[in-house]
Amino acid sequence: MNRTTLSLFAGVAALAAVTGFAVVSSPDATGAGAARSAAELPVERTSLLCPAPSTSDLAETTYTSFTPVTKGAGSGGKAGLVPAGPAAEKDGEPVVEPAAPGTPATGDRSGGDTPALVGTAEGGAAPGWTVQETTEVAAGAGRGLLGVACTAPDTEFWFPGASTAAGRTDYVHLTNPDDSAAVVDVELYGKDGALKSTAGEGVTVKPHTTEALLLSTLGGTEEDDLTVHVTVRSGRVGAAVQALDDKAGGDWLAASADPAGSLVLPGIPEDALAVRLVLFTPGDTDADLKVRLASPSGAITPAGHETVHVKAGMTTAVDLADVTRGDAGSLLLTPTGRSVPVVAALRVVRGKDTDQETAFIPATAPVGTRATAAGNRTAKDTTLSLTAPRGAARVKVTASAGSEGGTAVTKTYTLKAGTTQAVEAPVPAGLKGLYALTVEPVSGGPVYAARTLRATKDGVPAFTVQALPDDRGTVAVPEAEEDLSVVQE
Repeated sequence: MNRTTLSLFAGVAALAAVTGFAVVSSPDATGAGAARSAAELPVERTSLLCPAPSTSDLAETTYTSFTPVTKGAGSGGKAGLVPAGPAAEKDGEPVVEPAAPGTPATGDRSGGDTPALVGTAEGGAAPGWTVQETTEVAAGAGRGLLGVACTAPDTEFWFPGASTAAGRTDYVHLTNPDDSAAVVDVELYGKDGALKSTAGEGVTVKPHTTEALLLSTLGGTEEDDLTVHVTVRSGRVGAAVQALDDKAGGDWLAASADPAGSLVLPGIPEDALAVRLVLFTPGDTDADLKVRLASPSGAITPAGHETVHVKAGMTTAVDLADVTRGDAGSLLLTPTGRSVPVVAALRVVRGKDTDQETAFIPATAPVGTRATAAGNRTAKDTTLSLTAPRGAARVKVTASAGSEGGTAVTKTYTLKAGTTQAVEAPVPAGLKGLYALTVEPVSGGPVYAARTLRATKDGVPAFTVQALPDDRGTVAVPEAEEDLSVVQE
């Protein structure tokens, strides 16, 4: 008799540790599924994609890699980022060599021929692996500071806040990390609905390559405010929109959080000159939203902008002017009645006259268990915004060691319900090089966070904002309460 025992639970646990997702449901005596407790295990493999930073010969780009220390992850593992496409054949060396968990590592590139990067972390280097791409452009369209957190590949992305208006040059960057081609559809939605064009249908992104599509060639008309929808028919890609303005600099527009009835957009600077809210609802039902600003003293309703109506399938934009009025804040959007899923982003302008700079803040998911922002320089150049939209919360923030030296420092903040606290981020003792900030909620309600980097160049207040959603460094794996083994006789 040949008996082979296969442990289903072991297989599920391994799958969850790699992919970050697993569901186990075993029937009880009545045939109904039973809820099981779950253990948090570190993921064992993480992929990240960084878009090509700039076409300007004046561009200077810094990549910062960081993996936070994760309990149970072990000390082994490796990570690396290499150029995508043909550049990989002639320049296959990693752009940055990641260090051990708890210590950042940096790499630099100059000029406009820097390619997109693809990378994978495994073992102890995988849980919470974060890479920041920060580019300084001295002059020309999009001059200023452009920043983006490199993202995991996926199959759907929403980008409200893009534009094909005069003076704007926007590209959607698509990067394929896999060995087979990806087929992608790019749809554009303006104030009157979908732009009638087939130019974005069935775009093929070859294996290990990137495509940068100029939005004006996909839509055919000038639109001040657009929502870009990227869907993948086959395969998977990383996606980001690069928005370049002739007069007001530019930045990366990261994808909005998945469509939801309530949204949080954290990290509006206290000196914002203009704030423009761009929204889109992908369904066939209009959305009505209440608009509030989570300020340091509490949630307030902006005068004249108490609510916003979003027509189904049409991009809606609202100028909120200097909504913060000297205090840093975060925008809270909640349904006035029936909850209808929406996506949203903010276009924020700082400066005055001709010395202006632009950045974008998309709606984001909460910090969850932990989130990290890498590539920080000094306390003066870095601001961390922490928001507790629904209930009071306590948050632990750790400044890692520097990439060239220093000792980690931890500080705890208490947030009142409905407030935003813009804190001067802690700095590691004896800092040398760049460092990372890791945010971990300790107690209370959900916390949302964003990090702002600043760099004044020739009188221009350059800046970039990155939201901090959960890093998905661990995954919940259900504990088996029954013998789920399969016995083959």
